Amino acid sequence: MNLTVRYKVTHNTTYQYSSPVSVCHNVVILAPQATAFLQVNDYRLLIRPNPEIRDRRCDSFGNWVDRFSLEEHHSQLSISSVSHVTVVPRTIPALEDSPSFAEVRSRLKQRTDPNWLDVAVYRFDSPRIERSSAYAEFAAAVISDNQPVLSAMAALTHLIHTEFEYDRNATDVNTPTDTAFSSRSGVCQDFAHVAVTCLRSLQIPARYVSGYLRTVPAEGKERLVGADQSHAWVSVWCGDSLGWVEFDPTNDCLCGTDHIPIAYGRDYGDVVPIKGMFLGGGEPLMSVSVDVAPLAVPI
Repeated sequence: MNLTVRYKVTHNTTYQYSSPVSVCHNVVILAPQATAFLQVNDYRLLIRPNPEIRDRRCDSFGNWVDRFSLEEHHSQLSISSVSHVTVVPRTIPALEDSPSFAEVRSRLKQRTDPNWLDVAVYRFDSPRIERSSAYAEFAAAVISDNQPVLSAMAALTHLIHTEFEYDRNATDVNTPTDTAFSSRSGVCQDFAHVAVTCLRSLQIPARYVSGYLRTVPAEGKERLVGADQSHAWVSVWCGDSLGWVEFDPTNDCLCGTDHIPIAYGRDYGDVVPIKGMFLGGGEPLMSVSVDVAPLAVPI
């Protein structure tokens, strides 16, 4: 059953440097963004060494962005975020009972959708998303104008899931979306980018979602602490009556309470969990561990 679930999410990142770093500046997007379906009960960000310079702001996409600087020599940097969140299930109508694909697009074009200005930024190109006829034609194989938008999204999600091979070695975080699209391979980041590009190529607003996915151990096995990973999926505008609805092409599903969204953006570049620059460091080694732990029996 899709019931309300509380989670503790721990994300640990450690940089080990072969020679001391004298200065570093970092930007962190690990704080969950509260929505109607995600309650943020607590969030803490622990940084070692403890920076004297740090601040937090909300960006134009509603994400909380932490910034910090270290101006002292250090050979190791650890960044640990701990979030306590409650994921609230939402009621989604039958796939056939949503507005048509053409209706959603027409209301945005004619500006009769009251949210047209707010969602406009997600209709156009962004640094990692470039609309083209190739993506439109790919999606058009399963999407028609008269099709209900939820049904169309389920079909596109299934198409990407079946046509693309999940291959960790095929791409990395900097691989262009066109490369993953051409090779029909990649990981969750690539599949989300492909879905976003397809939808925008058909003039439907779509967002890139960065978050976590609760994994369930095999029967008879204990849950492995730290074995979870960051995940990515797509959020599509389904008209003012439904708003944003999230789909996971990697797992061919409508997102539910196993999905824990953290940040939203035009593409991955807007929601990179940790990025920055440093002076010195030699050959750095980075290690990442993520743990998604249910706090109690679903209520």
